[in-house]
Amino acid sequence: MANVAVNIFKIPDLRKRILFTLVILIVYRIGAHIPIPGINVDALSSYFKQVQSSGLLDFFDLFSGGAFKRFTIFALGIMPYISSSIILDLLKVVFPALERLSKEGHEGQKKITQYTRYGTVFLCAAQSFGLTFWMRSMRSTAGGSVVPDDAGIGFVIIAVVTITTGTMVLVWLGDIITERGIGNGISLIIMAGIVVRAPQAFASTMKKIGDSGEPIVGIILIGLFFLVVAASILLTLGQRRIPIQYGKKQTAGGTVQRSAQYLPLRVNAAGVIPIIFAAAIITFPTQMIHMVGGTSFGILNKIQFWLSPGQIPYIIIYSGMIIFFCFFYTAIRFNPVEIADNLKKYGGFIPGIRPGQNTADYIMSILNKINLSGAIFLALIAIIPDLILRIWPEQVSAEMAHLFGGTSLLIIVGVALDTLQQIESQLLMRHYDGFLKGARMKGRY
Repeated sequence: MANVAVNIFKIPDLRKRILFTLVILIVYRIGAHIPIPGINVDALSSYFKQVQSSGLLDFFDLFSGGAFKRFTIFALGIMPYISSSIILDLLKVVFPALERLSKEGHEGQKKITQYTRYGTVFLCAAQSFGLTFWMRSMRSTAGGSVVPDDAGIGFVIIAVVTITTGTMVLVWLGDIITERGIGNGISLIIMAGIVVRAPQAFASTMKKIGDSGEPIVGIILIGLFFLVVAASILLTLGQRRIPIQYGKKQTAGGTVQRSAQYLPLRVNAAGVIPIIFAAAIITFPTQMIHMVGGTSFGILNKIQFWLSPGQIPYIIIYSGMIIFFCFFYTAIRFNPVEIADNLKKYGGFIPGIRPGQNTADYIMSILNKINLSGAIFLALIAIIPDLILRIWPEQVSAEMAHLFGGTSLLIIVGVALDTLQQIESQLLMRHYDGFLKGARMKGRY
């Protein structure tokens, strides 16, 4: 590993890309601490100390690297861009013109990207408008109002423009990382926002464990962390390979048998999208009840309690929604009929399966089987934070628990593997050893 690190900095182009990526991520973290103009920072800090928020607010704060609860220029993070991308993917099913546009090569993708950014601006403006009015209603017992009472429409305009511009700057930073740096820029920005909170979460958890006098809990948590990381890697990289055979090809020298290939079906084809959908939907009712003052209604109190993280109904509903969205999103993104038609068009077939509809049915049956196992596996990883908080509520902080599973760990593992793979490709291309020297060389040759 030490030799690999030395080799990385021996390659001028790779060294420049890595340093450039680090500089951009530092700029992002600096911006995550610059508050919106007109905010009373002390009152804001006091407000969140006296109000124990959870659910959707913590979900947004996780993706923004803590900038959401500090109301900085990057308060919304990169989430509006992700939401816009997901919405556009769903609209492709409704509007065939968008589906055809996405298949028109570079120009089509350029148009799709342009529509995604328009959607990002719209979502940013709407969310920042609501966020601004929420800020104006905040009062803390120690610091007073978060926004001065005499702040008028000027503050609203400045805040909306600032937050929207901040998100679009993050999109631009992500694009230039992808173009001039290493790895996927958007993913790296999300990962940086999650990882930067790890030291504080670890320190608070160790303090709680030390105060409780139960060091065995710390050992169990460390072992569980490595186990979940290994499971996340398996879920991210796992795939089922369906053998594809092509017919003989006529050439000037005679008949040539084309080599066999594989159709890889990922165990977790939907990625972390099902968790994002499920978390956003299941936390929405509790946030609405909280906003309308549900404490005065008994039935609303019960709904808010049972849909709180860590409760048994919450865990069951959350797991079921993740499994449902795994199948739903995979069905949108993966079309077995189109794959079967393409195989038939280019002379490919699955051994023992007739081309056409039989091939589509066979692919769909295998996809459903591996999708079910992947969805259950994904749901188990997603509910690990709730199980940890339920078992050790006094020893583990909420931030530390969320680093053990769900969206956080899957994003960290997925982005880290993708970035390391790109670095390794650069090393192997220049005849240096990669990170997985023995395994990669055996598999490659």
